[in-house]
Amino acid sequence: MKRKIYDKLVQWKREKDGTTALLIEGARRIGKSYIAEEFARNEYDSYILIDFSKAPSRVKGWFDEYLEDVDTLLQNIQLHYKKNLTRRKSLIIFDEVQKCPRAREAIKTLVADHRFDYLETGSLISIKKNVENIVIPSEEEGIDMYPMDFEEFLWAMSNEMLMPYIRQQFEKQKPMGDFHRDAMHYFRQYMIVGGMPQAVAEYVQSKDFNKVDSIKRQILQLYKNDIKKYAGSATARVSAIYDAIPGQLQKHEKKFTLSALRDDARMREYDGAFFWLDDAKIVNVCYNTTAPNIGLQLNEDRTMLKCYFCDTGLLISLAFNARGIVSNEIYQKLMFDKLEINEGMLVENIVAQMLKASGKKLYFFSNYDKDDAENRMEIDFLIQKEIVTSRHNISPIEVKSSTNYTLSSIKKCIEKYSNYLSTPYVLHSKDLELKDGLVFLPLYMTPLL
Repeated sequence: MKRKIYDKLVQWKREKDGTTALLIEGARRIGKSYIAEEFARNEYDSYILIDFSKAPSRVKGWFDEYLEDVDTLLQNIQLHYKKNLTRRKSLIIFDEVQKCPRAREAIKTLVADHRFDYLETGSLISIKKNVENIVIPSEEEGIDMYPMDFEEFLWAMSNEMLMPYIRQQFEKQKPMGDFHRDAMHYFRQYMIVGGMPQAVAEYVQSKDFNKVDSIKRQILQLYKNDIKKYAGSATARVSAIYDAIPGQLQKHEKKFTLSALRDDARMREYDGAFFWLDDAKIVNVCYNTTAPNIGLQLNEDRTMLKCYFCDTGLLISLAFNARGIVSNEIYQKLMFDKLEINEGMLVENIVAQMLKASGKKLYFFSNYDKDDAENRMEIDFLIQKEIVTSRHNISPIEVKSSTNYTLSSIKKCIEKYSNYLSTPYVLHSKDLELKDGLVFLPLYMTPLL
């Protein structure tokens, strides 16, 4: 599976030359360990992978015992793993490093030693249990890894030509024409299968949705087990949010309503649970901003949020769980847009997923005014220019899953906040079109925003 993060690892190796360690953080089963070992195998003369989920206690103990004796620590590691490492030409991978916090703390000493390069992978890196009583090394830089994006899915499907053409038409703001239908067909496959590498590999090999769904359910069960094992005193609240996500996203307005969990629920009781899920990279949290102007983060309202699942393929398996498996029939109906459900939940979730994977922070704008209808609006997403100026920084985005829709909210937003807005977009299932001051984009162009 070709992944874009590989090029970032190569860039880190070339530019940092062992002066920092790199931490790859992401949800479970998105391919962190695979890409780390592939990078080690291709870019170094030799490497050692220490999987702290399997490493014996004596290996973990060395990071306490020999932290002031780096020669003995590194010698022991090489003896235990029966690998001879070469100065400045070898890599040590700390896989699942959250399971050995002292090894993570040792990065400061090991980087200063400058003998080898160090790569870490982990999930749930920031929760209290995994950082308690350690000093996070300043020599560690982090990079987030997400499920496979649409272009990576196309690569897996042996199509390396389509995305460059999509990018070309986006830059020229020209319609896809004859190739729009092909691109939408691939996009629907991506939305349904999702971006978890095991599920994609199975789909590429067998095209059997039942087998794909079985893999996704194993991953979902893994997430449920992690919640029970690691969420501690927040387990009940985390589980309640997790189970409620499909129902919350099926609503017309997809803001997470805490009263669905408990009548008297308050955000101050649940914000830690949302943080846990966000830190585990199981969800993508989208916060309301009180005004779509200069800096979205300055106007962030953390009491009002939308909670999207990290992978839309997993969301489908979570939402359609009758008899424990999603049948081929349901998948086929999803593929050809024949399933009689509110597909908006899936389409909005995949847009959130693609925006997040392309490095965007997720914000929406919701304004309710019971007295003035012109002030009443709901904008699905807002994205901000990388370089903030005093004007025209924010692009409002409306997501439409059907072919028949209204645009009242985005038009009101443009009229009221025109001094702050950059290009307004409507993401839909039809081809690219420029009309009435709006840019209508096919959904598969979302990563290019």
